Amino acid sequence: MGRIVVTEFISLDGVVQAPGGEDFKHPNWSFEFDRGEEGEQFKVDETLGAEALLLGRRTYEGFAAAWPQYEGALADKYNGMPKYVVSSTLTDPKWNNTRVLSGGLVEEVIRLQDEVDGDISVAGSIQLVQGLLEHDLVGELHLMTFPVLLGTGRRLFGETPDKSAWKLTESITVGEGVLITILQRAR
Repeated sequence: MGRIVVTEFISLDGVVQAPGGEDFKHPNWSFEFDRGEEGEQFKVDETLGAEALLLGRRTYEGFAAAWPQYEGALADKYNGMPKYVVSSTLTDPKWNNTRVLSGGLVEEVIRLQDEVDGDISVAGSIQLVQGLLEHDLVGELHLMTFPVLLGTGRRLFGETPDKSAWKLTESITVGEGVLITILQRAR
């Protein structure tokens, strides 16, 4: 059975918008900090360990525009792995090995978890992640917290129907004070 693993670059005040681009007051804000060799290796290991990628439409379009141009182990993984995009508007995905999930979020994700054996990585995709959290479908959170308050922007955590408990399983500081935390859903 597949496990949903959310991975986010996040500011101290919870902003996850445009860490590596987009039209935003503070574009590329995460790249203002050196993650160090250990931080870079964490991201590589995380990606190489995933069996599939689940994305919202906007994040999918950004990834699909960027990754096919790159070479190397990480690019090979992203370009070759199964990709699933949650969208009611995307009908003809161009990126290799992509399937559109256009039905109900809960039903589609549960079906995907039954099909995929291993980690299903969800990067960025703010609206999708909020829906997954709301419906208690996330098994693990990987947060790379950057030492900056952005003051504005879309935040990861909004209101949810109820509280949920999480267990911190790992935390390390890398590079220029970037904190990596791994939290598993406590059941």
